[in-house]
Amino acid sequence: MSSGPGIQVLTPGAGYGIVIGIGGFFAALMLEITWMQNRYTSFSTHQAEEFNTASRSVKPGLIAAGIVSSWTWSATLLTSSTFAYTYGVCGPMWYGAMGTFQILLFALIAVKIKGNAPGAHTFPEIVLARHGKAAHLTYLFNGLATNMLVGACLVLGGSQVVAAISGMNVYAACFLIPLVVAAYVIAGGLRSTFIADYTHTVILFIAIFVFAFLIYATSDLVGSPSRLYDLLLEASKTMPISRNTEGSYLAFRSVDGLVFAIDLFAAGFSTVWLDQAYWQRAIASRPESSIKAYLLGGIAWYGIPFGFATAMGLGCAALTSNPAFPTYPNPLTAAQNGSGLSSPATAIALMGKGGAALMLILLFMAVTSSTSAELIAVSSLLTFDVYKTYVKPDASSTRLVRISHYGIIIYALLLATFCCILNAVGLNLTWLLTILAIIVGGASIPIGLILMWKPMSTTAAIGAPWIGLVCGLTAWIVTTIKRSGAMTTTTSGDTINAVAGNITSLGVGTVMAVILTLAFPKKYVSTNPSDIERSNKIQGVVITPEARETETATPLSASPPSDAVGGMEKADPDATSKPASAPQPETYVPTGNDLVDFLESKQIEPMDPVLVKKGERVATVANLIFFFVAIILVPFTLFGTGYIYSKSFFTGWVVVSFMWTWCSMCICVIYPVVESTGALRDVSKGIAADLGALVGKKKSNGGQRSGTA
Repeated sequence: MSSGPGIQVLTPGAGYGIVIGIGGFFAALMLEITWMQNRYTSFSTHQAEEFNTASRSVKPGLIAAGIVSSWTWSATLLTSSTFAYTYGVCGPMWYGAMGTFQILLFALIAVKIKGNAPGAHTFPEIVLARHGKAAHLTYLFNGLATNMLVGACLVLGGSQVVAAISGMNVYAACFLIPLVVAAYVIAGGLRSTFIADYTHTVILFIAIFVFAFLIYATSDLVGSPSRLYDLLLEASKTMPISRNTEGSYLAFRSVDGLVFAIDLFAAGFSTVWLDQAYWQRAIASRPESSIKAYLLGGIAWYGIPFGFATAMGLGCAALTSNPAFPTYPNPLTAAQNGSGLSSPATAIALMGKGGAALMLILLFMAVTSSTSAELIAVSSLLTFDVYKTYVKPDASSTRLVRISHYGIIIYALLLATFCCILNAVGLNLTWLLTILAIIVGGASIPIGLILMWKPMSTTAAIGAPWIGLVCGLTAWIVTTIKRSGAMTTTTSGDTINAVAGNITSLGVGTVMAVILTLAFPKKYVSTNPSDIERSNKIQGVVITPEARETETATPLSASPPSDAVGGMEKADPDATSKPASAPQPETYVPTGNDLVDFLESKQIEPMDPVLVKKGERVATVANLIFFFVAIILVPFTLFGTGYIYSKSFFTGWVVVSFMWTWCSMCICVIYPVVESTGALRDVSKGIAADLGALVGKKKSNGGQRSGTA
């Protein structure tokens, strides 16, 4: 999609250099880190549990950084700024609040996974054990569809901006971005995506702070919140916002902004609750810290769209009348704005070519870290829900890792092709984000109910998503044709047309899940021994050989054993409660790491029910507080009063957004280092010992292998 004249300030070589050069550098860096992990710790990426679940041992700080990174799409930076530029001060807050609420809600899912399905690798596995193959295929479809749409939001949005700023071929960018990321994901698995997430997040915060200090402190064009306020007052007169109070950028009351928030609310449920990348992080987390990780991740993520879009989105409106603005004297066109060029335009106005290059690096960090999470998520779905379920149930761990590699390559190529098709027909990031919940929204609440609502029936689990999809598509098409006269790429992406389909799909899926459960309460029960064995392994139920002879079915919602401590059964060979071994694969070669060997060959007991209840209470209270303060009290007070910000109020608003961004940086950058000092020390000792051996010193026999990560 062409962005029009005036935006391109870099050469195509710069675009290729960033995508290939920096991408190649990070691929090499991740390969080196993966090698050090295999060399100096006892976690091996050649084992399926390590490759796909990071041995379920990642600490909360790194999980929180991973959540922030995987939820910081190109849309987080581009679309949040687009809506600040389009709707004014409400845009950043609505974007941050709706996205954060989904992360905090997922904390409830995370603790339920540890309590009810500690042995699961993917969310369709849980559905399969509870409701059979028809339900499994339903949610596998929705999971893969979500990953494809989310991946397109990431790659297409980033590719179009790279093409607009540098002139790089957009189709080349669509292929190069996912393939570069695939290189280090194949080598390192899930743990490498966490490390990549952390590295990218560090660079992301550096770039955000550079732009924020320019806007609020050092730039001659703006340089202070007070000057930004004056420029926004001027912009409100020269290009007023329709259906905002007095057309002002400084008014929170924006009717179209509220419609956008509803769209984002529906899309958020789909992109979090049906995205295997989020389930993967819950599965990879330590049982005792999963709630903490998601609460920290939600708090930290809020600061990114709120802080970045307040500076760069409003900055775009403020600088439109400045000769340094790339499209001066004209504002951005609808096509440019829809492609997410508001924040890049601000960066160019502030720093020229340097700003464009820094913006591309920032976007590349956001796109690649999120794409890495999607790659490993889809590979897990293909490995465990397709290959291991329907092709070769007794596949060895080594074979499963190889299948994961194939899955990553397949998804990268399909995603690149899909993005090229979308670009060819004239669709962009904003359109994708606007209509996403229409496609998969019908399944987003039912998947939560399957895990959290015991009465959920099999008929409801299967029927609700499909009924929601049909009703959502119908509402979207009918509303678009009636309101806009025809179904085109422009009218179909209109926020009001899309919200009809989004809310219908989400709402009908939820209502039908309840109605069908009440009307058809029967649940799936299998007498197949392999199905029973799989169900028991997923939920962590220990079945003795004597009991297995007479066992016919074990419901997944059965209460977990009361003696599980910390979410994992003690690997004591003399213990009377020793778990039964899982069906042995073709071959299993011990790794030397007790944790990985245990996960590969034994069942995992559920998290202590007392700790589950405590975690649920903490997550529920956190969600209620956030919902009533950040989504109801503050926004609707400002919306209902129609208040236009004064200079002092706006200055305070900017200060809060900036401070929140600093808090986010502390959670995502500093905390993971603090909690991993032991592992870093052990790896450093191993490297020092190897270096000593190279110069002829005796290599130490100890201190080189660590079981922590």
